Amino acid sequence: MTDNDKTKQRQQLHDRGICVVIPTYNNGGTIAAVVGDALKECCDVIVVNDGSTDDTSRILHSIENITIVEYGRNRGKGYALKHGFKRALQMGFAYAITLDGDGQHYPSDIPLFLKANQQHPGALIIGSRNLDGINLSKGSSFANKFSNFWFCIQTGHRLPDTQTGYRLYPIKKLYGLSLLTSRYEAELELLVFASWHGVELVPIDINVYYPPREQRVSHFRPGKDFARISVLNTVLCILAVVYGLPLRLFRWAGTIFRTIYSILFMSFFCFCVINPAVWLYLKIGKMTEQKCRNLHKIIYYSLRFVMLKHGIPGTTFTYKISKKADFSKPSVFICNHQSHFDLACQLIFTPNVIFLTNDWVWNNPFYGMMIRHAEYYPVADGIDALMPKLQSLVKRGYSIALYPEGHRSRNGRIGRFHQGAFHIARQLGLDVTPMYLYGTRRILPPKTYHLKKGPMYIEVGDPIASSELAKMGDTMAQASQMRRHYIEKYETMANRIEQDV
Repeated sequence: MTDNDKTKQRQQLHDRGICVVIPTYNNGGTIAAVVGDALKECCDVIVVNDGSTDDTSRILHSIENITIVEYGRNRGKGYALKHGFKRALQMGFAYAITLDGDGQHYPSDIPLFLKANQQHPGALIIGSRNLDGINLSKGSSFANKFSNFWFCIQTGHRLPDTQTGYRLYPIKKLYGLSLLTSRYEAELELLVFASWHGVELVPIDINVYYPPREQRVSHFRPGKDFARISVLNTVLCILAVVYGLPLRLFRWAGTIFRTIYSILFMSFFCFCVINPAVWLYLKIGKMTEQKCRNLHKIIYYSLRFVMLKHGIPGTTFTYKISKKADFSKPSVFICNHQSHFDLACQLIFTPNVIFLTNDWVWNNPFYGMMIRHAEYYPVADGIDALMPKLQSLVKRGYSIALYPEGHRSRNGRIGRFHQGAFHIARQLGLDVTPMYLYGTRRILPPKTYHLKKGPMYIEVGDPIASSELAKMGDTMAQASQMRRHYIEKYETMANRIEQDV
């Protein structure tokens, strides 16, 4: 990885609200190297000195650009994590990557946690150690298997490594933090409570280093700590019945409710936009210019009612409009494409817009007639063949909207931009108005009709004048440059929004 890549990674971690928390107790021989390596990966490092009696404190205070939390006597790893998380929250972070100060974990694996966080925002990411070929003590090996077994009993979920300390926590979503036990067993407790409350748990493979047994510094006390873990598991098993199980049943009921609601909402959505009165209005009499205008207003006000007034339970819908945006004059609207919900988000801004659609939308048995009467056109006809129709629409005051990607994103990333939108803007002398959309893919994933929870956000950017587009080069260069812009803009939106999902 180049220095530029490292700089970009550090900035990504910061922008997503991710810091590193390192609890340490008497790790004077390794802590400087661990913290130094962590700083190479992440610019926000919090070290919790858990009452060390060696030279750990002196070493930490000699390291620049870190935040130190320390107190007089050793209180245990759980206590250290709790205070590290509290400091991270005070500093405005949303996530904390925890790793041990004894050199067991490789800070170079931090990019793996960043990638997992981008793919699973809001999840608790667990670094699963590959322990094959490592000479673990019988106590450590048994403790891991023992912990994995009881975790499965208490939560109904299986994890390959519940004892690992290398994790990414969504610290705004941690449950039971005030009740957290003070020592090693606290990490199991955090996992159990997160699972009970429906936090997604995502294991990823990480590297691990164990020095020769005679060189290891361990603060694990087999007798006392096994006793504490056994007591904790007994308490958690009781809580699993009286607290965890009801929560899981409540979530299952919620899933059934959302499935039923999805059906009812889709019916409500269709009734608002494609109700029998509108169907009769379109069928009776000749389709006139005024009738077409009225149809666009019906779609516009219906969607504003659904999206802004009624809302979708479990979701939040917000938007932002640039002060320079002007919906009163024709423009070419472009937007990234994520879901069937995209049109509903875009059509709340103005009734004077025509969408270019795919063939299946044009021929849809439920709303195809309305699409055709609204003068939406299929892109399969070809841009050049459509140009006279588009020119006529623009003269009548309509904007033209289309998705440069051509189809919904298959993986959530911004796909390749086609040249059609920029060709239309050049031929008709129109500005390009960018719209940036986030979250509809999570609300309505591809190949599903089950509405899920989450935020939806759309932003209308500054219009780009045709003269500014011309400076980018030909339409191919314009498409390529705008795609890069969309990738950066989407990452910025995701980094901000996903700190609170």
